[in-house]
Amino acid sequence: MKLPVSTEWLLHCATTLAQLDPNATASAAQLALYYDLPAAYLAKQLQALVKAGVLIATTGPHGGFRLAQPASEITLLRIVEAVDGTSPPYECREIRQQGRGALPADECQNTCVLAQKMAEAHDAWRRSLVGVSLADIIATLPPTAPARTQSRLASTIGSTPPHRSPR
Repeated sequence: MKLPVSTEWLLHCATTLAQLDPNATASAAQLALYYDLPAAYLAKQLQALVKAGVLIATTGPHGGFRLAQPASEITLLRIVEAVDGTSPPYECREIRQQGRGALPADECQNTCVLAQKMAEAHDAWRRSLVGVSLADIIATLPPTAPARTQSRLASTIGSTPPHRSPR
C-alpha cells in the first residue's frame, strides 16, 4: 500500500499541533515553513482534517489550526482516513473467472482467497493505527521535544518562506 505524501505531512502537522498548548494555534504558513512544504497545498490538505473534525480552523490575527479534541482521542487511523478515505486499497475484480484460466462458477462460490487475505491485512493495518493516538506519539518523544517544537514554530511567525521550486 502506498499512501500519498500529504498523509505524511498531515500526520506530522497533527503531531506538531498536539505539542502546543491546548488553545494555541499554528497557521498553515507556519507549519509549511516549519517543515519546508508548499503553503498553499498544505493549507488545502489541512482542511481535510478540519472537515473530519480532527482540527479546528480559526481566522483572524491569531488564527490558525489546533486540535479539535485532546490528543488522546485522535488516532492515527482517523488522520489517515481523513486524507485517504476509508476504502480498502485492494479490490478483487474476480479475474479468476476470466480468460483461459477461468474457474467454473461453482468453484467461485466463496470469496477469493487472495481478496480474503488482503482484507485481513487491511484490517490488521487499521487495527494497529486505531490503537495509536497522538498522545501516544507525543509520549515517545524526548521530554524536551514539545518546548523545542513550540519555540521553533513560534520563530516562524513573521518569517518569509524561502522561494521554493515546484515539487
